[in-house]
Amino acid sequence: MELPDLQKYKEKFSQKNFIEKIQRVAKRAGVKLVYVALILYYLIESNKVSVKDKAIIIGALGYLISPIDIVPDAIPIAGLGDDMAVMLYVLDKVWGQVDDEIKSKAQRKLSKWFDDDELDIPKDLFSEDTTDAPV
Repeated sequence: MELPDLQKYKEKFSQKNFIEKIQRVAKRAGVKLVYVALILYYLIESNKVSVKDKAIIIGALGYLISPIDIVPDAIPIAGLGDDMAVMLYVLDKVWGQVDDEIKSKAQRKLSKWFDDDELDIPKDLFSEDTTDAPV
């Protein structure tokens, strides 16, 4: 899959739009997608992340928020797959900057949106395990 030009999605990102979108799609998207999105979101606040990396992260989150995707979000199963692929690609690029504090913040927010039995946070975010794929 060819990734979209994330720079054109930067203007789609806002804190308010991100929170609204992630709350709206959380159950359908699954814990893994929401966890990855939250880690990227909290990385923007970190002073350890370069401006260049923040721009890429904002582009990825803007792509998630945007109603115009390669695969529209309304399509069951596949609709959020492109969003996940983009976010995992970006997360892989900045993974060395993700510390335990960022992971903890993301996990705390997940616990507000998901029940305990749904909170099986993936140990390996970059695996291709389809059991937690967006539905």
